[in-house]
Amino acid sequence: MTSANDDLIEVPTRIEPARLETAPEALTDVVSELSAAAAMLGAKLHPKTAAGLADIVRLMNCYYSNLIEGHNTRPKDIERAMASNFDDDEGRRNLQLEAVAHVRVQAEIDRLAEAGDLAEPASVEFIGWLHREFYKDAPEEMLHIKSEHAEFIMKPGEWRNRPEHDVAVGRHIPPSSHRIEDFMAHYENRYRFAPLGQGARILAIPAAHHRLNYIHPFPDGNGRVSRLMSHAMALQAGIGAHGLWSVSRGLARGIDSRKEYKSRMDAADAPRQGDLDGRGNLSLRALEGFTLWFLKVCLDQVTFMSDLFDLDKLSSRLSRYVERSETLKSEANHLLQEALIRGEFERGMAARVTGLPERSARRILGDLTDEGLLASATPKGPVSLRFPADTLETLFPRLYPET
Repeated sequence: MTSANDDLIEVPTRIEPARLETAPEALTDVVSELSAAAAMLGAKLHPKTAAGLADIVRLMNCYYSNLIEGHNTRPKDIERAMASNFDDDEGRRNLQLEAVAHVRVQAEIDRLAEAGDLAEPASVEFIGWLHREFYKDAPEEMLHIKSEHAEFIMKPGEWRNRPEHDVAVGRHIPPSSHRIEDFMAHYENRYRFAPLGQGARILAIPAAHHRLNYIHPFPDGNGRVSRLMSHAMALQAGIGAHGLWSVSRGLARGIDSRKEYKSRMDAADAPRQGDLDGRGNLSLRALEGFTLWFLKVCLDQVTFMSDLFDLDKLSSRLSRYVERSETLKSEANHLLQEALIRGEFERGMAARVTGLPERSARRILGDLTDEGLLASATPKGPVSLRFPADTLETLFPRLYPET
């Protein structure tokens, strides 16, 4: 015999309210601010320069997403892994593999968004693709799931679909594995962007983030998938600023405390609190509170990145980097500034830009490419700015905790 509460656990409408059909003024104000701030982020940057900055944001997003999972993978370790230079230690190597997967998947999300080919971010197809892509190159030990009650190998992209996949997440009991398909069909229907305007799309992002974790559709990797999905939703909602800010950094750091993400997620699990708390199974007030917090976190990150990527300030930090360098000549700054403003320049222009003889200019250009500050897609192609991990402390202070 099952209780009424057991029956409720297995009904897809258990996640209601899934969206905020109406929003308090405080929420609409934040939505408006966030939309305006995101539109301005990187607006003065050359697209090539912005693309280089988006590369470091992916590394940062990966770093903070790992940090939320309790894994401290340093930026330099991630950068080495991206060059297929993996650690000998198995544990650290697996963390590097996760990092490479995260950066690769986010880069593909960004590419699809720029091309106008990004699918519905909360669709069953897209969420399954995120999980499958993230784990497609994972060694078996990373797919090996072991708990007190079960042990199995997770299949990338597949929902929980067997009794041994049933879990408890702290105090929360997600729906049983045999009901995940129905829950996810309801989830997709409730978070489809197609019928929604921009404001409603932005308001849906925090709710979709929480409710996906609430359903817990995969045996493992739900948090990573929800953060990648939120990144895709931000792009699709028009506030992604071409990948120049990261939701994971905000969630990991919070507004006042690094513990906020977990506590806010737990609070949003609360059941309805009486007749004045909406009409769904879960608390409407709790969802409003989580949505407000989440969007304030997003606004905080957009504001932070807008200051960090301000054209004039970035120009000054590039100059300072050259001044402090023990290996770069002062004329190197001219080449960096040229790349910053123009996006890229032909190698043959180095002499004109620096005002030096051809051989001296080539040597300075070589110094910058050796340090990884300038690079090109082909050996003799035009060069554009790059931002190696060992330059971040000077060029982008406070981007990571250690800087």
